[in-house]
Amino acid sequence: MRAVIQRVLNASVNVNGKTIAKINKGILVLLGVGKHDTDEDAKYLSDKIVNLRIFDDEQGKMNLSLIDIKGELLIVSQFTLFGDCRRGRRPSYSESAPPTQAKKLYEKFIEYSKKYGLKVETGTFGAYMEVSLINDGPVTLLLDSKKVF
Repeated sequence: MRAVIQRVLNASVNVNGKTIAKINKGILVLLGVGKHDTDEDAKYLSDKIVNLRIFDDEQGKMNLSLIDIKGELLIVSQFTLFGDCRRGRRPSYSESAPPTQAKKLYEKFIEYSKKYGLKVETGTFGAYMEVSLINDGPVTLLLDSKKVF
């Protein structure tokens, strides 16, 4: 399971011209599910993200987590995170999970994330979405549950 996380001042998702999700200060998660991922990957990545110390403390040092600041979480599915661009000019998605498996694990990730008592908003799995955000910092990080990077 892979995630691009961005520390945001706010973020939102529109589908068909309508805002379906919106958060204030927190983390936008773009989440990709691989064909070898399991519930354990979802649990690991959820825990990692909500506890990652990427918010400033009183001294301006990144020392606080999403839980510490009682921030908000916006989770958006993005299968293209498993796009392999090493060969040719068109990405290969052979490592992406099939839609049924991906949706199940995406929903598991959301379920695990909600257990922390934070406000959690989501995009619509499989929909064409417009994602807007104001990146705070900017702070953008890449995570992989298999620790590839």
